[in-house]
Amino acid sequence: MRHFANLVASGAILAASTVALAAETLNLAHFVPPQHVVTRSTIEPLQAGVAEAAPDLTIQVYPGGELGSGPLEQYVRVVQGTADIAWGLPGYTSTQFARTMIAELPGAIPDGMTGYDALWNAYEAGLLQDEFPRTVPLALYLSEPNIFIMKDHEVRTPEDVAGLKLRVSGSAAASVVKALGAVPVQMPAGEIYNALQTGLVDGVVTGASAVGDFKLDEVANSYTYGPNLGHITFYLVMNEARYEGLSEAHRAAIDGIAGRRLSQFAEAGWLESANAVTGQIKAAGDNTVIELSEEEAAAFNALTEPVTQQIVGDLGAEDVLSAMRGE
Repeated sequence: MRHFANLVASGAILAASTVALAAETLNLAHFVPPQHVVTRSTIEPLQAGVAEAAPDLTIQVYPGGELGSGPLEQYVRVVQGTADIAWGLPGYTSTQFARTMIAELPGAIPDGMTGYDALWNAYEAGLLQDEFPRTVPLALYLSEPNIFIMKDHEVRTPEDVAGLKLRVSGSAAASVVKALGAVPVQMPAGEIYNALQTGLVDGVVTGASAVGDFKLDEVANSYTYGPNLGHITFYLVMNEARYEGLSEAHRAAIDGIAGRRLSQFAEAGWLESANAVTGQIKAAGDNTVIELSEEEAAAFNALTEPVTQQIVGDLGAEDVLSAMRGE
């Protein structure tokens, strides 16, 4: 009997140890191809940081809409538990993220400040949490500056876009486009190629990295740099209940890489991609690349920058803008 009791006790200890060391897998969903900049800039640093701190915690990635094809449903997918973690754009569901998207607006972020610092400044001040219900944000960050990506239209003055149809990612960019006299057309990034090719839109307002991610150079032929057209915001969020249900060690592994640290990797990756794509566009030889002078850009900025104060005022979100700026 004593031998049997010892075996039972040993088995209990082994079982407890096995539970304590049980491997855990989190699924991460997004809707773009694996070669998109989000993989190397955001997902891989998250995976590497977690693996270093907790080798028994794995993040399994499901790209290209494998857990659900709708780009607009990314946040809901996490809340409902279909995905543990998801990457997406606040602009796709602009009404939910009205204050977060202030960071997208022209002139909202002072020169020399990173977009991720501005977003985390406001989030940590308690001003954005209610826009991220039932999730834990792992990364909040901005794209490179937006540019004009056009098909058969050269943009040098605001008059050059008046009346044109321009694709935008969300309400912030839509307001900027309207201020220039153009017509905003909101659609997910995966639809831009066909929209440009078929003439559904005349151009796009987004960052240069999108040209490489979605092969837009095959259908676009003119690019204008310099006007203050704002940026695009991104989030990487985790289901709150799933996060709270992890072991203390696994939560610590996520906390060690999440927040400003992961956001810094992500934003730097976007800038790096944009610079590389710009070099490729210039080297291709079959594109018109327009880099406006300060005076030329000022003609656009006089129309776009007042949009920021108008939207902030309408939202009553002066405190959000001040927090973003670190004031």
